[in-house]
Amino acid sequence: MKAVVFREFGGPEKLSYEDVPEPKVSETEVLIRVRACALNRLDIWARQGTRGERIPMPHISGCDISGEVAQVGSLAKNHRLGDRVLIAPGISDGTCEYCATGWDSLCESYKIIGYETQGGYAEYVAVPSENVLPIPGHLNFDEAAAVPLVFLTAWHMLVTRARLTAGETVLVWAAGSGVGSAAIQVAKVLGAKVIATAGNDEKLEKAKKIGADWVVNHHTQDVPAEVKRITNGRKANVIFDHIGQATWDKSMRAMAPAGRLVNCGVTSGGKAEIDIRFVFVRQFSLMGSYMGGRGELLKVLKFFEDGRLKPVVDSVFPLSDAAKAQATMEKSEHFGKIVLKI
Repeated sequence: MKAVVFREFGGPEKLSYEDVPEPKVSETEVLIRVRACALNRLDIWARQGTRGERIPMPHISGCDISGEVAQVGSLAKNHRLGDRVLIAPGISDGTCEYCATGWDSLCESYKIIGYETQGGYAEYVAVPSENVLPIPGHLNFDEAAAVPLVFLTAWHMLVTRARLTAGETVLVWAAGSGVGSAAIQVAKVLGAKVIATAGNDEKLEKAKKIGADWVVNHHTQDVPAEVKRITNGRKANVIFDHIGQATWDKSMRAMAPAGRLVNCGVTSGGKAEIDIRFVFVRQFSLMGSYMGGRGELLKVLKFFEDGRLKPVVDSVFPLSDAAKAQATMEKSEHFGKIVLKI
């Protein structure tokens, strides 16, 4: 089969489009004929060698996968050849106390498909049977691949962690990212008001089209000052952050008393200073978030049945252009998800 592989860490030039053996399925796995695979920052971090000890080498990236069932293991149930499916990206043991309570991503054996296992930058991928889910509604393969990881992450951040409620205001940093564009929609489904940031006017307009109530250019405007102005001094109840170091201080200044900051990533760096006095006087809650549970993804997918949530696809590349697609993501020129078509 054709796949995109890297054998050592480095830049996009390390990605090689070549023939590799087709994966073999165990009795509890399903073989998927991949039709589309969306990019995530995890793909870039894997290729660069971040937490390299967890990356199986040689490596095939790709966490967000859609396609058709091509083969079913002898113990795998409820799957038929040709079923149109998408893949839940998290693997856990399903038996520990965390899995039993819906906190799959805290399981000691938790892995992300395409990051800590082989993934979807290929014509075929073998995945656990329980990770195979029907594509909701009338989504095509490109759209379906744009859903799982970012919408699951946004749901876990806003619903499970921050407990965002109707009428509250949330600040979403970098709305042009996959997770940012998902967060805007999830927040609106919850009845919240959304202030979204982006780095240019085109992205700001797109953020409005998918539900943002107000937009702020984080390159040319003072974000905390704008949040204070927009909210008549009340500031944001929830800060949705996946940037880290570059936005941390601004987030703290944009947050209302008793506000909640929830973070799932550090694309600008992981070191930030905190004035603890500011935290306890304002009674802030600072929360981490990592992926989410399969049960949460099942809830999210229901909103795609009636169109209340919609995939945001920026561009589609052929699998052979995976290096070009990753280079585009690194430039942050996209709005929504970049997808590889297989």
